[in-house]
Amino acid sequence: MKTTQKSPIQYSILKIIAFAAAVVLVFAFGCESQKAEKATTTAKINSEDLNLRGRLEQCTKDNEQLKREVETLSELPVNKRADAIYHLQAVKIGRYTNIYDKDINSSSPGKKNLVVYVEPVDETGDAIKAAGAAEVQLWDLNKKESEALLGQWQIEPNEMKKLWLNSFLGGSYRLVFDVSEIVTKVDKPLTVKVNFTDYLSGRTFIEEKAIKPE
Repeated sequence: MKTTQKSPIQYSILKIIAFAAAVVLVFAFGCESQKAEKATTTAKINSEDLNLRGRLEQCTKDNEQLKREVETLSELPVNKRADAIYHLQAVKIGRYTNIYDKDINSSSPGKKNLVVYVEPVDETGDAIKAAGAAEVQLWDLNKKESEALLGQWQIEPNEMKKLWLNSFLGGSYRLVFDVSEIVTKVDKPLTVKVNFTDYLSGRTFIEEKAIKPE
């Protein structure tokens, strides 16, 4: 059987057709990739747009709320606004303030805590969680003046607000100090002194209380 040989022209034509087909395939693949990339970019833009719209709506609501609050406050006389705010009138030292064993079941006797209940009260006598700082001192007034101060502690506002205690007896700050090294035996009255600085008014309230052995 006789084999037909292709002429150089035919080979050239076949090469051109193959190259054209390859170009078409590359172009088609590139278009599909561009379409996929464009779709991904569009979805991302839409998602960011929705997020921005949501944030804008929330900001608009917050702004409207602030406007209403400002309008309400502006309608109230300044003196009436001041009267509506609590006024700290005194600071009391709670009745359960005393020195207690850390753990009555402890295998190490002599471990003791000074527990001080500080009760800020307003003009009606109600306990309020007044923001402020406290200085607590423990005294033994039976000793000579140079030795009478047994211990002194400072509690800043950021720490004070974590120590507020609500109970059926009312609210108070519960301050606990380890006095194991300065009080070895509780066999006579000691004195607790509290200086409380109210951060709203700037006033300092001083109170002291004698604690008796349990």
